[in-house]
Amino acid sequence: MSSLWPYATPGIPDALFEQLPGIPLSSREVRLLLLGFLRLRATDVLWDIGAGTGTLAIEVALMCPQGRVVAVERDGDVAELIRRNCDRFEVGNVQVVQGSAPDCFKDLPAAPHCIFVEGGRSLKTILQAAWAYLPGGGRLVVTAGNLENLYVVSETFAELQVRNIEAAQPAVNRLEVKGNHQIFTAVDPIFILSGEKLE
Repeated sequence: MSSLWPYATPGIPDALFEQLPGIPLSSREVRLLLLGFLRLRATDVLWDIGAGTGTLAIEVALMCPQGRVVAVERDGDVAELIRRNCDRFEVGNVQVVQGSAPDCFKDLPAAPHCIFVEGGRSLKTILQAAWAYLPGGGRLVVTAGNLENLYVVSETFAELQVRNIEAAQPAVNRLEVKGNHQIFTAVDPIFILSGEKLE
C-alpha cells in the first residue's frame, strides 16, 4: 500500500507519476486493460520490457506485493525516472535494469512467469528471445502502436506457436476541457495481443 495511492484497486491517475518530456506513458485506461491481460498470480515475476515511466510496473507491484517486477529500460535517464516513480509510490518489489533487450535477458535477476513487451526496436528478435525464457504456461503480452508492429507480432506469434491468443484494439475516450468546452479525446489507440506457452 502506498500513501500516494492508498487504494486496493488499480488505476493510478497519470498526473501522479513523474514524467519526462517525450517519454511515452501508458494511460490509466490502457493500463487497466493490460493488467487484465497479464493475469498475474500473487507471487508471479513479471518482466516489463521497455518500461518507460514505470507506470505498469508500479501498478503490478502494488497489486502483487508478494510478487516481483523486473523493469527493463535501455535509456539511463528513463531508468532513473522509473526508480524515482518507485520511490514516490513506496514500492520495493520493482528492480530496474538498465539494458537493451534482448541482450540483457541473460543477466536479469529472476525467471519470469509473464513478460510484457511494449513495442520497441527489433521487435521480432525481442519476442523470440523473450519466448525462450518463458516457462510452460507462461504468458506473453505485447502492445503495438501501428500496423507494421501489429503484423510483426502476429507473424511472430504464429511462428512461436503461441496458444490461446487474444487480441484487442481498445477504443477509449477521455473527457477533457478545451477552452470553454468539455470534449472526449481518444486515448492510446493501440493493439494488445497476448498468449500462452504450452506446458
